[in-house]
Amino acid sequence: MKVILVNGSPRAAGCTYTGLTIIKEQLSQNGVDSEIYQVGNKPVAGCIACLSCKKTGKCVFDNDLVNTVAEELRKAEGIVLGSAVHFASATGAATSFFDRLFYSVGFDTIKMKFGASIVSCRRGGASATFDQLNKYFTIAQMPIVSSCYWNQIHGYTPEDVYKDEEGVHTLRVLANNMAYLIKCKAAANIPLPEEPPRVRTNFIR
Repeated sequence: MKVILVNGSPRAAGCTYTGLTIIKEQLSQNGVDSEIYQVGNKPVAGCIACLSCKKTGKCVFDNDLVNTVAEELRKAEGIVLGSAVHFASATGAATSFFDRLFYSVGFDTIKMKFGASIVSCRRGGASATFDQLNKYFTIAQMPIVSSCYWNQIHGYTPEDVYKDEEGVHTLRVLANNMAYLIKCKAAANIPLPEEPPRVRTNFIR
């Protein structure tokens, strides 16, 4: 059992990473393996709608970790998206990365895998960012794992994160819930539901 953790902050060891580390440690206590992937602090190309991924199964841009994370996600049971808050939304690099990741991975390969997101901020904008990140799961038929509060941590430095005791508690509960649901799904061993033929509404002649 494995969960993929993605740090969408440009800071490799900042507050978002600290939050993901808390989740990683708690997952480990539940017998679930995990790995943190860092988006990085270099520009990340956004999706250019070339549709190459529909033919090849991977993003045409292969100079970052999008294709690596996509392949690991196909094999994993769940994913946690993490981002710092920039202007009350996810970082630009995180948004570009996640757009390409979810578009190129193929929804059929991640259907009914578990998803969760965490956000870190100094003070405000957490709820808007949290809502943005969860949209990736709801369009891909991925059940969202919840906690006892919205998954946000506050602080200006990694040390500050641990001072947000309620935030730390929220992330630990999130990890416990993620592990529980993964184990429940494995124990049930029920085939995925069949989807009716896809219908698209396009106002084009």
